[in-house]
Amino acid sequence: MAYKILGISGSPVKQGNVETLLNRALDGLPGREIEREAVHLSKLKIRDCIHCNFCLTGQTPGHYCSLKDDAQAVFEKAEAADIIVLASPVYFMRSSARMAALIDRFRVFVFGNLAGGRMKNKIGVSLAVSWLRQGGLELTHLSHITAFLTLEMIPASVHQGISPLGASAYASQGGSADFDPAVRLGIENDAAGLQSARLIMRRALELARLMKINN
Repeated sequence: MAYKILGISGSPVKQGNVETLLNRALDGLPGREIEREAVHLSKLKIRDCIHCNFCLTGQTPGHYCSLKDDAQAVFEKAEAADIIVLASPVYFMRSSARMAALIDRFRVFVFGNLAGGRMKNKIGVSLAVSWLRQGGLELTHLSHITAFLTLEMIPASVHQGISPLGASAYASQGGSADFDPAVRLGIENDAAGLQSARLIMRRALELARLMKINN
């Protein structure tokens, strides 16, 4: 069986800690049957949902939302995926504004006259990168998990990682919040954080396999 995994980075920083963690998570899965793709919101224009309710009655193939931006391409990639990974930096104890905007736009899969329900039973994975220890990692995960539940997806969880809610990594040494200008990718020094990403992705793949067997 083939499995499609879509990773979405909600960081405005190109090739930063979040994108690096996401790429490590996607590349860490063994197997030739896996298709991986990463979408970086830093390169896209995703407008805020305006709750115009177009999606309730106006959806047509290739046109799920009234707003004209880059969201439709992301919708279609998400619709085709078996596993969706939301990766965000922690900003003000929560997920980033870019990620929040995309999550709001996923309303097209909740109420859409055409796309409604199409996220059901897909596997959701949360990744988060924080500058400091206890700086909002779990609140960021919860914002992603709440989105998965609203979409009737199945959140992946693994006990062996840092948090059962999602893969969690620090951008500063040990989450100390100490700034070292010589270190651009602090997560590369966070072995436990990188391991948490590998573990939860393996669990997500296990869940995806179970869903395909049972469907």
